[in-house]
Amino acid sequence: MFTGIVEAVGEVRSVGPRLAVASRLVEAAAIGDSIAIDGVCLTVVERRGDVVAFDLSQETLVRTGLGELREGDRVNLERPLAADGRFGGHIVQGHVDGVGTVVALERTPTGATLTVEAPDDLGRYLVEKGSVAVDGVSLTVARLDRTTFDVALVPHTLAATTLGDLAAGDPVNLEADVIAKYVERSEEHTSELQSPYVISYAVF
Repeated sequence: MFTGIVEAVGEVRSVGPRLAVASRLVEAAAIGDSIAIDGVCLTVVERRGDVVAFDLSQETLVRTGLGELREGDRVNLERPLAADGRFGGHIVQGHVDGVGTVVALERTPTGATLTVEAPDDLGRYLVEKGSVAVDGVSLTVARLDRTTFDVALVPHTLAATTLGDLAAGDPVNLEADVIAKYVERSEEHTSELQSPYVISYAVF
């Protein structure tokens, strides 16, 4: 499990079915370790110094924006939360729900406002002041309408992540708050158990 608190920004060294990323953060990584790259939980299959490699399945390429990466691109890195670690963001599984599209990144006196168009099937999980992960960064929804949402980026987030590099049209990996998905599934299960008819029996 991750929390959406980015630990480092790495550089893409090679792309394809095997993605290689360079970062000082991974120097102690072992084969089989999990690392979130732009919010996608991946497994280390090779390490050489400060470069680690991950195999990308077809499902990962279809469901995320990792297939759009190019050599030299910057990516957000986070290791799984240790059992004794501090929970600084929200529950992030590293299982991307869909790819959004950046509408705008507008600088403000206190940071920036990022506007993202979400896929149609993702919008129902978003609520104002609720949590969402954008390229692996835990953020709070500041404004929400039928197709887009805004998140506020403080200067630290702009400096410590890749979100400040975004421009209109860029793809971003989105993961909704898992609690919202569990609530929806629970409600569906409850409605399945409820009959649309009420039958009364009288015993004489």
